[in-house]
Amino acid sequence: MSDDVKNFLRSYRDELQSAYLYEVVARTETHPQYIELFRRLGGESRKQADIWAQKLKSAGYSGSLEFYPSTRALLIARLVRAFGARALLSALASMKVRGLSVLSADFEEHSWPPTEKDERNRHRGIRRGANLRAAVFGVNDGLLSNVSLVLGVAGATTDSRMLMLSGLSGLLAGGFSMAAGEYISVRSQRELYEYQIDLERAELAEFPQEEAEELALIYEAKGIKREEARAIAQKLVMSPDKALDTLAREELGLNPNDLGSPIGAALASFLAFAVGAVVPVVPFLVSENALKTSVILSASCLFVIGASLSLFTGRSALWSGLRMLLIALVAGAVTYSLGYFFATSI
Repeated sequence: MSDDVKNFLRSYRDELQSAYLYEVVARTETHPQYIELFRRLGGESRKQADIWAQKLKSAGYSGSLEFYPSTRALLIARLVRAFGARALLSALASMKVRGLSVLSADFEEHSWPPTEKDERNRHRGIRRGANLRAAVFGVNDGLLSNVSLVLGVAGATTDSRMLMLSGLSGLLAGGFSMAAGEYISVRSQRELYEYQIDLERAELAEFPQEEAEELALIYEAKGIKREEARAIAQKLVMSPDKALDTLAREELGLNPNDLGSPIGAALASFLAFAVGAVVPVVPFLVSENALKTSVILSASCLFVIGASLSLFTGRSALWSGLRMLLIALVAGAVTYSLGYFFATSI
């Protein structure tokens, strides 16, 4: 089997698999407009599958064209039925299911059509909010984990030098662990997004009219009249770069200009963790009664962080701060007790 035939066959099966998942998503939706959108997108996938089937015949392929969903597609379909399409947006995007922007939490029908500036501002606002939230949680993780570590060691020894070294070790170990995890996470997500955008680029070059029709269907779901939606889509595909950007946003729910930097995310994660983790260590550098000062300073900072989290939860700042302090006290008491137990038992 030639490479061309293999590629044609894979594309044929991918389109039918997308059509299968479109139908699954349509059956889980309650919004009539979205049901219609995903069923029509499924129809477009079947049309593209027919094109690949013709290419296979022209290339002399005489094998079976019978289709069965892959194990992965069946699993995603089961999860969509159980939890809904909105919980599986990334997984669906990886299976070439388009039109996901209408299921995004930040989709607003009344704001259509947005200007380029509106899109930039919306994504910038979302990104800033997410970054702020991640930073607060990163500082909280560093502080809570390191003060627990210091208290655990304090249960075994009162040597201030040992406690300081333990705190510094916890800062570095935890910071690098968080950074490595964040790097892998963002790198993997970016690779998925880049792969999906490359697929869109190839399909736009191969099937511009079919892509325009899919885009028009999405615009219809956003409340634009059919003829106007088709006119907008046709105009967009005449400019490949702008069309690709729009397809990524509307079909995949992605912002191509905001895929994230793995190195930047790793560095930010390390710094956020380190800022929190250094708090229980500082008193050992400047204070004689270091352990008591460390506990008081850490408790105060944890209360402030807990209170600041109310910005994201809508809960009472006092309650959020006290809850965080209570969690820290329990964690500290447990680690201190374990340190004391191991020190006296060994």
